[in-house]
Amino acid sequence: MDKKRDLLDMDFAEISEAFAALGFPSFRAKQVYQWLYSGQLDFDSMSNLPKDMRAKLADEFKAGGLKISDKLVSKIDGTRKYLFELDDGNIIESVLMKYRYGYSVCLSTQVGCRMGCAFCASANLGLVRNLTAGELMAQVLNIMHDIGERVSHLVLMGIGEPFDNYENVMTFLRRANREDTLNIGYRKMTVSTCGVVPKILEFAKEGIPVNLSVSLHAPDDESRKKIMPVARRWSINELLEACSEYTRLTSRRITYEYSLIEKVNDSVEFAETLAKK
Repeated sequence: MDKKRDLLDMDFAEISEAFAALGFPSFRAKQVYQWLYSGQLDFDSMSNLPKDMRAKLADEFKAGGLKISDKLVSKIDGTRKYLFELDDGNIIESVLMKYRYGYSVCLSTQVGCRMGCAFCASANLGLVRNLTAGELMAQVLNIMHDIGERVSHLVLMGIGEPFDNYENVMTFLRRANREDTLNIGYRKMTVSTCGVVPKILEFAKEGIPVNLSVSLHAPDDESRKKIMPVARRWSINELLEACSEYTRLTSRRITYEYSLIEKVNDSVEFAETLAKK
């Protein structure tokens, strides 16, 4: 794995300090920072930098450490699925969707996942590693550069359990909200979880009004345990209580996700039970 320092894992003050240590004039940090958050992650294309500085940057740093390996574009609505190769050879996915209000990107937060949900392809991989905040940001910036337009909404619902990578996810969300980076409002961000109750409660106290999505997929504990191992740790009642606390503290809505699986959770009785929750 590339051991170069990732500029997308650094805030502006940290970039400025690193550049000063290399003898670069102070204004160069701002120039590079602006290039990065416009979606330009290729040092050679940062045209207002001297050639020798661009070479030095490439020697010392990277910007996200991933590249587009493949891209699938829907002929129906233009939705794009991106396969990104990380610098350690692992692969993740991101999806770009266009709505009337702008572009939304669905991001991966981990390589693989250890939650083990029976209906999820990521579960077959197991957890390989967490993505860094810089790798989360790089997904968005690479997509922005590819389409030549700004992204307005973020959804953390790709590969991985966001709350199993809590610190990096929080760093990313706060940085994406900054006016000098992506300038995306918290109310235009959504985090999806399979139901990690302690982290839902911790997230509720962060003081940021991000939307929450919860994967439910069954109306009772016994049925849920068969397809979602997380249910063996926290009951539906505990999960719903945590969700209520999240709504109380943030005043944000919660979306409950339910995938219908034939002869597993699609009966009329299940629907009636769920309606009572």
